[in-house]
Amino acid sequence: MAGIFAALMLALSALCVYLGTWQVHRLAEKVALIAAVDARLHAPAIPAPGKTEWAKLDTNALNFQPVTATGVLHTEQTIRIFTSLVDGRGPASGPGYWIVAPLTLADGGSIFVNRGFVPEAQSREYASRAPETVTVSGLLRPAEAAGMFTPAASAADRIDWVRDPARLAAMVTPELGPFAPFYIDQAAGPTGTLPQGGETVIEFPNNHLGYAITWYGFAVVAVIMLGFWLWRQRRRG
Repeated sequence: MAGIFAALMLALSALCVYLGTWQVHRLAEKVALIAAVDARLHAPAIPAPGKTEWAKLDTNALNFQPVTATGVLHTEQTIRIFTSLVDGRGPASGPGYWIVAPLTLADGGSIFVNRGFVPEAQSREYASRAPETVTVSGLLRPAEAAGMFTPAASAADRIDWVRDPARLAAMVTPELGPFAPFYIDQAAGPTGTLPQGGETVIEFPNNHLGYAITWYGFAVVAVIMLGFWLWRQRRRG
């Protein structure tokens, strides 16, 4: 039994060391990601990828990349994405909607543009306006993933819960396709302008160092407990 207990404690300590080391590697990856995104955010804007690039596009590699795109913004096909804006950069906040519309490019295909936040009571005003030719500036964002409990979209009301181009495409005219596998978060306009753009959340939780220390601490505790147990066993013997 003594040998089995000692083996289990050593195995537990080794597992904790492994998990701590894995967290150290995750820390290095997160630091590199934060640095890459920071550099990307401060880089000059580039033209948004066109439809010939969409099939093989790595949207994560371009996440938060400043882009511009020119085309016809089909505001008559606006989709509202329910949200609750906390600590908004502009004056509007609270329950409301992201106002999203497809931007059809000159060479074909469309990119969904998140024009910004509008409080719930005013959101219908932006749901049926005439199309217009515009140049959009903002940040390229990969599709948001729907969770297990994300409700289905309401096609009748043009309301959804996530900014996923694949879901949004089902609620607009198919002839506007193909649709980009990313969307653009439009930059902020003048203060007080609605929709309120520039509300992209840029946040990367980074608790890996604390997790690593905790796992290494468990490994040390396991070894100390084993040493204490072996010492007591010898005294009894």
